[in-house]
Amino acid sequence: MTDITDTYFSNLISRLEELKQTLAQPMAQAAAVILDAARGDKRVYVFGTGHSHMLAEEVHYRAGGLAFTVPVLVGSAMLHEGAVISSVYERTQGLVRPMLERYGMQPGDVIIIASNSGVNAAPIEAADYAREIGAKVIAITSIAYSSAIANGRRRLADVADVVLDNGLPPGDAVIDLEGTGLRVGPVSTAVGVTVINAIFAEVASELSKSGDAPIYLSANMPGAAEINQKLVKKYRPRNPHL
Repeated sequence: MTDITDTYFSNLISRLEELKQTLAQPMAQAAAVILDAARGDKRVYVFGTGHSHMLAEEVHYRAGGLAFTVPVLVGSAMLHEGAVISSVYERTQGLVRPMLERYGMQPGDVIIIASNSGVNAAPIEAADYAREIGAKVIAITSIAYSSAIANGRRRLADVADVVLDNGLPPGDAVIDLEGTGLRVGPVSTAVGVTVINAIFAEVASELSKSGDAPIYLSANMPGAAEINQKLVKKYRPRNPHL
């Protein structure tokens, strides 16, 4: 490895080791909230704008993943239809409600909202909408980042039922390029998918004790077609992306 590559790996591994301790309690709280929803045949939505939307795709129709997850995927708030304009959309008031209404979120459902900065309009409006209809809100965010830039604005962490602080610095990137004033090596996605997969693994473990864990198999595994087909048939009515 080069020094930079080694530094990035070491930084990320160190952060994950620390989060394993600091997030133990809030991750247990998040797992309990999701487990309660799953046992009530509710859904767990995952929402994020910009790069944070990748957490929603991470859990969708995923080998080893739970079938009651529903990604909130809106092109204008992602990157592939225009990265620059998506940055404008996520800061614009009033756009999220019509996006979420098509998903039919219900009381007792859960929404996981990922926003590293934690101050943009879209994730906060998503949290407000979910709480209005009686859904629980789990936030994955950086308290240090949102605290540094809030300037009196509401933060996602202030309106969530469970807050998972990823511990990342303002700006996300963690490696200083000497003599340039620039930083590289963003880690929010790697941290976010690790945290969310750990939580769902815990939920799946608990559900499996009663034989009620709706887990997808990789398409190339024996028996996958039949198992996955049954799960899709059951969960498609409330997941427009299946």
